[in-house]
Amino acid sequence: MKNGRVVKGVHFVELRDVADPVEAARAYSEGGADEIAFLDITATVEGRRTMFDVAKNVARAIDVPFTIGGGIRSLEDVQEALDSGANCVSISSAALRNPTMVSEAAAKFGSERIIVAIDADANEEMSSKREMYVDGGRTATGKDAVEFAREMAALGVGQILPTSKATDGTKAGYDLELTRAIADATGLPVIASGGAGKLEDFYTAVEEGGASAVLAASVFHFGTFTIRQVKEYLKKRGVAVRL
Repeated sequence: MKNGRVVKGVHFVELRDVADPVEAARAYSEGGADEIAFLDITATVEGRRTMFDVAKNVARAIDVPFTIGGGIRSLEDVQEALDSGANCVSISSAALRNPTMVSEAAAKFGSERIIVAIDADANEEMSSKREMYVDGGRTATGKDAVEFAREMAALGVGQILPTSKATDGTKAGYDLELTRAIADATGLPVIASGGAGKLEDFYTAVEEGGASAVLAASVFHFGTFTIRQVKEYLKKRGVAVRL
């Protein structure tokens, strides 16, 4: 989301306009999505809160679980996201800057409702070779992405959503090393994100990356595949999916 519209970029930049969020969410809900992620990618850098008014309209248009993220800085923001119709709330930059808020949110609202999103890029100086970024992927933190995921797990979060800056929007496949490392380090459900381009990418994210769920944007936004096609492919490969 940016300026009230669904957008998609490459490496978190070169954003292209895609669709109206309510129309897109309704189409994906009706098309078989298990969950929809509403991520306001410029809220933090613009110093504002998530577009809760748009989120409410999206929530009314769908009948599947719904995650809201972007600009979530406080327990009040988490509460408003849930009141806007979210089932889960994704926290990113604030998780680094105010980890106490994350632990308080997990305790107050339940671990199953709190997701920590970790944007990462390659850095050979990190022990995991992946460095965490904040501010929508704009600011390097000097923090090892996998170690940060481990810290978040210790605070009680329910899921981790890692997105590779290197693979985002490239359709070259997910960062399997990042996904697997976080899954192994935390023992939590991990949502693979960033890079799906062919049907096999979804399979390898689960089988090699250890992902419990797979998030994709470009291949659905621009009509490469339908959600049904992906699910039927995964089922044929032996992956448990909801059809």
